[in-house]
Amino acid sequence: MKLQRTGRVAVATLAVVAALGMSACGSGDKHSSSSSSAKVTTSASAAVAPSTALPPVPTAAQLNQELSEALDPNVPADQKVQYLEDGQDALAKDPDMLKKLTDAYQQNNAHIEVTDVTSLGDTLTATVSFSIGGGAPQPAQVPFIAQDGKWKLQKSWACAGLQNLGATSPACT
Repeated sequence: MKLQRTGRVAVATLAVVAALGMSACGSGDKHSSSSSSAKVTTSASAAVAPSTALPPVPTAAQLNQELSEALDPNVPADQKVQYLEDGQDALAKDPDMLKKLTDAYQQNNAHIEVTDVTSLGDTLTATVSFSIGGGAPQPAQVPFIAQDGKWKLQKSWACAGLQNLGATSPACT
Protein backbone atom coordinates (compact mmCIF):
# COMPACT_ATOMS: atom_id res chain seq x y z
CA MET A 1 0.00 0.00 0.00
CA LYS A 2 2.76 2.46 0.91
CA LEU A 3 4.54 1.76 -2.39
CA GLN A 4 1.35 2.56 -4.34
CA ARG A 5 0.92 5.85 -2.46
CA THR A 6 4.57 6.75 -3.06
CA GLY A 7 4.12 6.03 -6.76
CA ARG A 8 1.00 8.21 -6.90
CA VAL A 9 2.83 11.04 -5.16
CA ALA A 10 5.73 10.71 -7.61
CA VAL A 11 3.37 10.69 -10.61
CA ALA A 12 1.52 13.75 -9.38
CA THR A 13 4.74 15.55 -8.51
CA LEU A 14 6.09 14.94 -11.97
CA ALA A 15 2.85 16.11 -13.55
CA VAL A 16 2.96 19.26 -11.47
CA VAL A 17 6.54 19.92 -12.52
CA ALA A 18 5.66 19.42 -16.14
CA ALA A 19 2.72 21.74 -15.81
CA LEU A 20 4.90 24.47 -14.40
CA GLY A 21 7.51 23.93 -17.01
CA MET A 22 4.97 24.15 -19.74
CA SER A 23 3.55 27.34 -18.29
CA ALA A 24 6.72 29.03 -17.13
CA CYS A 25 6.67 31.85 -19.62
CA GLY A 26 4.30 34.44 -18.26
CA SER A 27 3.24 37.12 -20.71
CA GLY A 28 2.98 40.67 -19.54
CA ASP A 29 -0.49 41.18 -21.06
CA LYS A 30 -2.38 38.87 -18.74
CA HIS A 31 -4.04 40.43 -15.73
CA SER A 32 -5.39 38.78 -12.64
CA SER A 33 -8.41 40.29 -10.93
CA SER A 34 -7.97 38.27 -7.78
CA SER A 35 -5.61 39.21 -5.01
CA SER A 36 -3.04 36.75 -3.85
CA SER A 37 -0.43 36.41 -1.17
CA ALA A 38 2.02 35.13 -3.80
CA LYS A 39 5.15 37.15 -4.25
CA VAL A 40 8.10 37.59 -6.56
CA THR A 41 11.54 37.75 -4.97
CA THR A 42 14.58 39.07 -6.77
CA SER A 43 18.09 38.28 -5.58
CA ALA A 44 20.85 40.90 -5.53
CA SER A 45 22.58 39.18 -8.44
CA ALA A 46 19.44 39.54 -10.57
CA ALA A 47 19.29 43.28 -9.85
CA VAL A 48 22.51 43.80 -11.83
CA ALA A 49 21.77 44.13 -15.53
CA PRO A 50 23.01 41.00 -17.29
CA SER A 51 24.96 41.22 -20.53
CA THR A 52 22.15 39.47 -22.41
CA ALA A 53 18.48 40.31 -22.08
CA LEU A 54 16.57 37.90 -19.88
CA PRO A 55 12.84 37.36 -20.19
CA PRO A 56 10.74 39.15 -17.58
CA VAL A 57 10.31 37.19 -14.36
CA PRO A 58 6.75 35.84 -14.38
CA THR A 59 4.60 36.41 -11.32
CA ALA A 60 2.99 33.55 -9.46
CA ALA A 61 -0.38 34.77 -10.74
CA GLN A 62 0.85 34.64 -14.35
CA LEU A 63 2.13 31.09 -13.91
CA ASN A 64 -1.13 30.02 -12.26
CA GLN A 65 -3.19 31.53 -15.09
CA GLU A 66 -1.28 29.52 -17.66
CA LEU A 67 -1.56 26.21 -15.81
CA SER A 68 -5.04 25.43 -17.09
CA GLU A 69 -3.88 25.64 -20.70
CA ALA A 70 -0.64 23.80 -20.01
CA LEU A 71 -2.51 20.93 -18.36
CA ASP A 72 -5.26 20.77 -20.96
CA PRO A 73 -5.02 17.39 -22.70
CA ASN A 74 -6.59 19.00 -25.78
CA VAL A 75 -3.65 21.39 -26.27
CA PRO A 76 -1.15 19.75 -28.64
CA ALA A 77 2.32 18.91 -27.36
CA ASP A 78 3.90 21.03 -30.10
CA GLN A 79 2.34 24.10 -28.43
CA LYS A 80 3.42 23.05 -24.92
CA VAL A 81 6.97 21.99 -25.78
CA GLN A 82 8.19 25.60 -25.89
CA TYR A 83 8.23 25.61 -22.09
CA LEU A 84 10.70 22.71 -21.67
CA GLU A 85 14.46 23.21 -21.93
CA ASP A 86 15.49 21.93 -25.37
CA GLY A 87 11.83 21.04 -25.84
CA GLN A 88 11.87 20.59 -29.62
CA ASP A 89 14.71 18.08 -29.31
CA ALA A 90 12.82 16.28 -26.53
CA LEU A 91 9.65 16.10 -28.62
CA ALA A 92 11.59 14.77 -31.60
CA LYS A 93 13.10 12.00 -29.43
CA ASP A 94 9.88 11.17 -27.53
CA PRO A 95 6.63 12.53 -29.00
CA ASP A 96 4.62 11.14 -26.03
CA MET A 97 6.69 12.63 -23.20
CA LEU A 98 4.39 15.60 -22.55
CA LYS A 99 1.21 13.58 -22.98
CA LYS A 100 2.37 11.13 -20.32
CA LEU A 101 2.89 14.01 -17.91
CA THR A 102 -0.46 15.65 -18.63
CA ASP A 103 -2.27 12.31 -18.30
CA ALA A 104 -0.62 11.64 -14.93
CA TYR A 105 -1.79 15.02 -13.61
CA GLN A 106 -5.37 14.34 -14.71
CA GLN A 107 -5.46 10.74 -13.48
CA ASN A 108 -4.22 11.69 -10.01
CA ASN A 109 -6.63 14.62 -9.58
CA ALA A 110 -3.65 16.84 -8.80
CA HIS A 111 -3.92 20.51 -7.89
CA ILE A 112 -1.05 22.99 -8.06
CA GLU A 113 -0.57 26.58 -7.00
CA VAL A 114 2.54 28.66 -7.52
CA THR A 115 3.13 30.63 -4.33
CA ASP A 116 6.46 32.35 -5.00
CA VAL A 117 8.89 33.02 -7.82
CA THR A 118 12.54 33.75 -7.02
CA SER A 119 14.82 35.15 -9.72
CA LEU A 120 18.47 34.12 -9.57
CA GLY A 121 19.70 35.84 -12.71
CA ASP A 122 19.58 33.41 -15.62
CA THR A 123 17.66 30.89 -13.51
CA LEU A 124 14.57 31.09 -11.36
CA THR A 125 12.83 28.91 -8.85
CA ALA A 126 9.08 28.57 -8.52
CA THR A 127 7.86 27.52 -5.11
CA VAL A 128 4.69 25.50 -5.50
CA SER A 129 2.09 23.88 -3.33
CA PHE A 130 0.50 20.75 -4.75
CA SER A 131 -1.99 18.17 -3.65
CA ILE A 132 -3.15 14.82 -4.93
CA GLY A 133 -6.75 13.66 -4.83
CA GLY A 134 -7.74 16.30 -2.27
CA GLY A 135 -4.82 15.48 0.05
CA ALA A 136 -2.80 17.95 2.09
CA PRO A 137 -0.74 20.39 0.00
CA GLN A 138 2.99 19.67 -0.20
CA PRO A 139 5.69 22.26 -1.04
CA ALA A 140 8.18 21.86 -3.88
CA GLN A 141 10.88 23.90 -5.62
CA VAL A 142 10.85 23.86 -9.41
CA PRO A 143 13.93 25.13 -11.33
CA PHE A 144 13.77 27.06 -14.61
CA ILE A 145 16.39 28.44 -16.99
CA ALA A 146 16.28 31.28 -19.50
CA GLN A 147 16.43 29.87 -23.03
CA ASP A 148 15.32 31.40 -26.33
CA GLY A 149 13.84 34.43 -24.56
CA LYS A 150 11.58 32.34 -22.28
CA TRP A 151 11.69 30.67 -18.89
CA LYS A 152 11.79 26.91 -19.37
CA LEU A 153 11.65 23.95 -17.02
CA GLN A 154 15.07 22.38 -16.62
CA LYS A 155 14.95 19.17 -18.64
CA SER A 156 17.21 17.32 -16.20
CA TRP A 157 14.65 17.95 -13.44
CA ALA A 158 11.80 16.61 -15.59
CA CYS A 159 13.88 13.57 -16.55
CA ALA A 160 14.73 12.87 -12.90
CA GLY A 161 11.01 12.86 -12.19
CA LEU A 162 10.42 10.33 -14.96
CA GLN A 163 13.18 8.15 -13.52
CA ASN A 164 11.62 8.34 -10.07
CA LEU A 165 8.47 6.87 -11.61
CA GLY A 166 10.43 4.00 -13.10
CA ALA A 167 9.82 5.38 -16.58
CA THR A 168 12.35 6.16 -19.24
CA SER A 169 12.29 8.55 -22.17
CA PRO A 170 14.59 8.72 -25.16
CA ALA A 171 14.50 12.50 -24.62
CA CYS A 172 16.44 12.04 -21.37
CA THR A 173 19.50 10.38 -22.85
